[in-house]
Amino acid sequence: MKLGVSSYSLYQAMNKGEMTITDVIDYVAEIGGEHIEIVPLGFNLKETPELIDTIKSHAASKGLEISNYAIGANFAELDDAAYEAEIERVKGEVDIAAALGVKLMRHDVASSKDLSITHFLEELPRLANACRIIADYAAERGITTSVENHGYFIQQSDRVKTLVQTVNHPNFKTTLDIGNFLCADEVSTVAVANNIGLASMVHFKDFYYRPAKRVPGSGWFNTSSGNWLRGAIVGQGDIDMPEVVRIVKESGYDGYISIEFEGLEDCRTGAKFGLEYVRKAWNEV
Repeated sequence: MKLGVSSYSLYQAMNKGEMTITDVIDYVAEIGGEHIEIVPLGFNLKETPELIDTIKSHAASKGLEISNYAIGANFAELDDAAYEAEIERVKGEVDIAAALGVKLMRHDVASSKDLSITHFLEELPRLANACRIIADYAAERGITTSVENHGYFIQQSDRVKTLVQTVNHPNFKTTLDIGNFLCADEVSTVAVANNIGLASMVHFKDFYYRPAKRVPGSGWFNTSSGNWLRGAIVGQGDIDMPEVVRIVKESGYDGYISIEFEGLEDCRTGAKFGLEYVRKAWNEV
C-alpha cells in the first residue's frame, strides 16, 4: 500500500491563492506522502500544458509518485453529437494522463436530476459503451480507467458494481471513495466491502452525518435522501473508520490510497491529520 494525498485536498488554499500546485507537491512530500493524486482544480492542464512537465518533474524531485489523474465527465442524457464529443474530450484527458506518466485515471460517467434506478438502467447501455471506448483508448497508453462513486447518480455501491460489470473490460474499474457512499445514505462499511474487489484506487474521506430533521445550519449539504453531511478530517467524523481500514487491508488491496479532505478546517491541517490517522490505523490492523 502507498499512502498519499489528492491535490483536491488542498484546493481550499489553491483557490485562495495561498498555494500553487508545486506548493501542494512540496507539502505532500513534507507531511510524508508517498504519492500525489492530480485533480485539475485550482489549475488547468489544457490551458497551461506546460504545467504537465512541471508537475511531473517537481513530483519526481520530491520523491513522489503521481498515482492517479481524476477528471469530471458526463455521458448521460446527451444527443448523439454531444455524446461523441464528450467521448473525444475525455480521450484528450487520457492523453494528459499519459503525459503525466500515470497508470490510473478516474473519469466521472454521469449526472442527472432523475436519480431513480429506472433512469439509471435506461442510461446504462450508453454509459457502459462510452466507458468501454475510453478504456480501450487508455489501454493503448498503459492506463487503467475507473468510475468513482460520485455525484449521486452513480454513487451507491450496487450501481457502481453494475456499471463496472456491464462495461466488462479488464481496463475499467472503480476509484472507491469510502466517504462518498454516505452521500447516497449507504453505510460505508457495507458499501466498501461490496466494491473493494473492483477498486483500482481508494480514497479515504470522512463526514459528519446528521438526520434530516436535525437541521445543523451553515456548512452542511444534503444527501440524496435529505440527510446532512459536512466534511471531516479522516478519522474524526462519523464513519467507522477503523472498520473500513480493516476491510480494505484484509481484502488484500495493496495499491494507492489517497487522503481527501473537504472540511471547514484549514486544508493543510486536514490533509496532514488525515494522512497520519490512516497510516497509524493501517499499521494497527
